[in-house]
Amino acid sequence: MATQVQSSKDAPTNPRGIPFAPFVDKVEDYVSSRAEVDGTMKSFQEMIAKYQFMEVNTQRRSAGLKDKIPDIQKTLDTVRFLKTREPDADPLEATFELNDTLYAKAHVPYTDEVYLWLGANVMLAYPIPEAEELLEGKLDAAKVTLGNCEEDLDFLREQITTLEVATARVYNWDVTQKRKEKTELGDHREGGGKEIAPNG
Repeated sequence: MATQVQSSKDAPTNPRGIPFAPFVDKVEDYVSSRAEVDGTMKSFQEMIAKYQFMEVNTQRRSAGLKDKIPDIQKTLDTVRFLKTREPDADPLEATFELNDTLYAKAHVPYTDEVYLWLGANVMLAYPIPEAEELLEGKLDAAKVTLGNCEEDLDFLREQITTLEVATARVYNWDVTQKRKEKTELGDHREGGGKEIAPNG
């Protein structure tokens, strides 16, 4: 009896829980007859589709982080700059971005707190040291997550390639078995004819 394709519960995974694709070394371990080929091929195609879906989602997450990290870094640099200012320093003239194409000028006096957007239309005031700590944590976490995304993308591409190779091997095995059956059937027909005695 051929070994069934491992279920996702039994399969080993990468650190984020994405399962390894089955590596088909011997096709006979997965299919014992041509009747099982279609089911096995369908199973591999479904797995490829799942990996491709995960790949698209991971690419989106990675692109979002690549946009987000420079913004966090820019905000952190600004907070660190404000931290260096003295209480008796003159107000600072700054140009800040209101929109992608809209900027405004402002006079920024000395301050010991900043307002940070936390998302979902929420803004909170933080003392500068706390804001710096929070932003450093967010920046580090975003960089780690981006590294994990890049690692997962490489892993997913490897699994898709492994399954494409597995699909090709099962298909080629099926073609070979089909040829063998035709050859055997042809030999059987030739050998099954009656021998005709010569006249005379």
